[in-house]
Amino acid sequence: MNLHSNQTLMNPGTGAVGTAGEERLGGLAILVLPGFSHLALGAFIEPLSLANSAAEREVFTWRVLTPDGKAVLSRSCIAVESQGDLRELTQNDFDQLVVISGQALDSRQFPEVSAGLRSIARRNIKITAIGTATWLLAHAGVMTDTLCTIHWSQMAAFSEAFKDANVCNALFVTDGQISTCAGEIAAFDLALDLVTRYAGADVVKEVCRYTTMINHRSGLERQTSPAGLTFAGTNSKLASALHLMEDNIEFPIGLAEVAKRTKISVRQLERLFMQHVGNSPAKHYKRMRLEHARRLVEQTGLSLTEIAIACGFASASHFSKCFKELYGATPTRCR
Repeated sequence: MNLHSNQTLMNPGTGAVGTAGEERLGGLAILVLPGFSHLALGAFIEPLSLANSAAEREVFTWRVLTPDGKAVLSRSCIAVESQGDLRELTQNDFDQLVVISGQALDSRQFPEVSAGLRSIARRNIKITAIGTATWLLAHAGVMTDTLCTIHWSQMAAFSEAFKDANVCNALFVTDGQISTCAGEIAAFDLALDLVTRYAGADVVKEVCRYTTMINHRSGLERQTSPAGLTFAGTNSKLASALHLMEDNIEFPIGLAEVAKRTKISVRQLERLFMQHVGNSPAKHYKRMRLEHARRLVEQTGLSLTEIAIACGFASASHFSKCFKELYGATPTRCR
């Protein structure tokens, strides 16, 4: 399939313009784990395949591996055949390891993968975790002091499980040899970032045009808007206030401080919330903290006291009372 011919490509790293065939990212080892996101796998591989066609050269090559070399089922119960197993990670040369996992991941179930990750890290090979695979990297101990991200639904639990983790709300982020990605459609943006560096902006445009993708998002864009922002339209003041609340869950800040940082009055802040969110800023802020708490209740083994503190409540009893008022059941029953 020819998407575009006679491409002029940007030489990655130098910024110099060159002709097709000068730059190539060698082999990618793509390790998929049982229950992986089929959406994330396709979103990552398809742009690379389309880039090869658009550039009329083999910019990217890859092999799909599984822990034992057998086919694995995705979360949507679609089987993917394997082109190798974990031995490929030590016996063959490749430029980058990409690990893709699903929503329910217990990193302790894959000790061989953890050992393989440590071996690869010692060889200074780049490692990319897509979706909840960030858990695997953290459990393997290869992300010390590394800026990282993970799917927003797992961010609360991950931050509590790995207190030293430098986690941020981003689509994808690279720190040294480690890259992490939120997964799902964010894997498409990550792949386009690779295409930009190894094939150039013109090829990215062709890939976006073919896939009907309007924009190539930056990795540092936030994964999701805070609860309520979907009703905010284009009001930047409300967006700023909601982001401030979302970023200050454990140590809530007063509404006066939110208004001050947003550069509006408390009265204006209250009007904005009632108009766009349908609730007062105080009640909405409390709801955000309780939603964060529910994720910790369901995804971690933290005590109710620890969860209460992590979500800015003065006591476990007050937290439980507020939780039951919102969800109709106690935190213990939800767990």
